[in-house]
Amino acid sequence: MQRVMLVEDDARLAALVKEYLDEYDYAVDVVTRGDRALDHFRDTQPDLVILDLTLPGVDGLVVCRQLRQLSAVPILILTAREDSFDEVSGLEQGADDYVNKPVQPRVLLARLRALQRRGSGAANNDIVIGQLRISRENRAVYWRGEEVAMNSAEFKLFVILADASGKVMSRNDILVKMRGIEFDGLDRSIDNCISRLRRKFGDGGAERIKTVWGEGYLFSPSAWE
Repeated sequence: MQRVMLVEDDARLAALVKEYLDEYDYAVDVVTRGDRALDHFRDTQPDLVILDLTLPGVDGLVVCRQLRQLSAVPILILTAREDSFDEVSGLEQGADDYVNKPVQPRVLLARLRALQRRGSGAANNDIVIGQLRISRENRAVYWRGEEVAMNSAEFKLFVILADASGKVMSRNDILVKMRGIEFDGLDRSIDNCISRLRRKFGDGGAERIKTVWGEGYLFSPSAWE
């Protein structure tokens, strides 16, 4: 069963969409305000998002941008706005599809299924751990919706550690993956780079990338919630 977050303040329309999608094994959660969408997304981690643009609290375009910074989840904008500027803006903010109201339920279902097929490859190319997202394609790291600046060496090391999340990596393993050379017992470049990475994530940095004495470093998955 696929979980859908429907962000829609029209109660009648939301009920109709939910009732229809329920019949096709989609579990639909309705959020009626834009300023509640991000927290709800973090709590439920849906597989798909259907997003209205005209919302109380926070505009749908802002919500779209916030969600895209946090996740590669497929986003379908469903709106009564017919201005081409809004459609272009929505796609530029990271939406995957744009559908005008009213829409036939079977058409909406077909669009969702197409997004699932199209979006699975892109989503699988990202690393998502709790509130952390690493976009390999864009060479970007997002923590709690905010981008974290990294140079090339920092990004490469961070991806190596995240790919091995939950496993201890020795300095030798890391150096082989980063540079193709073995650890000589003297090289401190990995330690220095990890110190910089920890500082980028504040006081909890040392808990998120742990030192395992005598063994190496552990990227702790539970620390990124």
